[in-house]
Amino acid sequence: MNLSKTDVGFMAIATGLIVANLYYCQPLIILIAKEFHIPEDQAATITYLTQAGYAIGMFIMVPLGDKLERKKQIQYTTFAAILALLFAATAKSFLMLQIASFLIGAFSIVPQLILPLSASLASPEQRGKVIGTVMSGLLIGILISRTVSGFVGLWIGWRAMFWIAALLCLLIMIVIQKKFPISKPDFKGSYFKLLNSMFTLIKEQKVLREATLINAVSFAQFGAFWTTMVLLLSDQPFGYNSATIGLFGIVGASGALAAPLVGKLSDKGNPRKVIGYGCVLLLLSFIVFYFSETSLIGILIGIVLIDVGLQSVHISNQTRIYASLPEARNRMNTIFMSFSFFGTALGSAFGIWLWNYGRWHAFSIGCAMLSLTAIVIYLLTYTRKNKL
Repeated sequence: MNLSKTDVGFMAIATGLIVANLYYCQPLIILIAKEFHIPEDQAATITYLTQAGYAIGMFIMVPLGDKLERKKQIQYTTFAAILALLFAATAKSFLMLQIASFLIGAFSIVPQLILPLSASLASPEQRGKVIGTVMSGLLIGILISRTVSGFVGLWIGWRAMFWIAALLCLLIMIVIQKKFPISKPDFKGSYFKLLNSMFTLIKEQKVLREATLINAVSFAQFGAFWTTMVLLLSDQPFGYNSATIGLFGIVGASGALAAPLVGKLSDKGNPRKVIGYGCVLLLLSFIVFYFSETSLIGILIGIVLIDVGLQSVHISNQTRIYASLPEARNRMNTIFMSFSFFGTALGSAFGIWLWNYGRWHAFSIGCAMLSLTAIVIYLLTYTRKNKL
């Protein structure tokens, strides 16, 4: 079965709306801190708990996409995400909200089931473009979610955002039932063998190891920025409210429009070169951020650089691993994305620590060091392989 443009478009929309669950909380940190009478940096812990839940959920559940029928798995997982969102909306204490945030992350893994499904249904010559289109939906969902939640939080409260997210997921679940194709699993062994096979893949697949390591370090930078940025913009001299902070997601979303172009470049040429360019853009973004502690224009430029850089790294890496072992796409994607979002969770915690240690300059220097680490990994692996 080949995917039509309509099919790809719907997959991109569903991916974006569900992944948004992970990021609604970020502009709401200030409002949540006020309601529960806690410091803002403590309230910010829900950001990396959500990311950690996402990583663990992927590791446990996404491999089953190679064993179970994917459409049913996507539906059941979306329903569990709805329950987690309702738990957050009705949380009576910050501890309950932390638990709910972890569960929201764990059950919002649907995009990582949709991506391998789209890759398996796309023709080889169009795979990069399809992945890029679905990824653009995912990235726009990530970035626009902050804008939406910022305004909703300011107008009708932070809890309303989780009620709205639950309703959106319910609508998606209904449409998935009508629109998504049924897929046939390739793996016939037990769940234990399925998990064990992932460690074999890590051992045997050199491209997977390299792509995963570079992606994890790149996602750490992304997570650190979007968490710490809230602390910067809510502080002086800016003093922005949640709605204004959320607007910065629109700038990042403009960068997400580059995703299909990155996919085409990966299809036509050497995707590894695109990864190198992305790593350099990430480094440049933190150089710009270092000199932009009080500069709104500098921060906006840095946001575009970091988002285009991350897309260049991520989409090109994903295209490479999907092409390397088609029968194990869900397991390959599990390894790749689990470590990527562990990177995001650790990066968010690292960003908060850097902020408490030395504010914005310490954050910028620390993340620039992460950028240099990714570049070193890229250069060392390139020396060994010289291509791919």
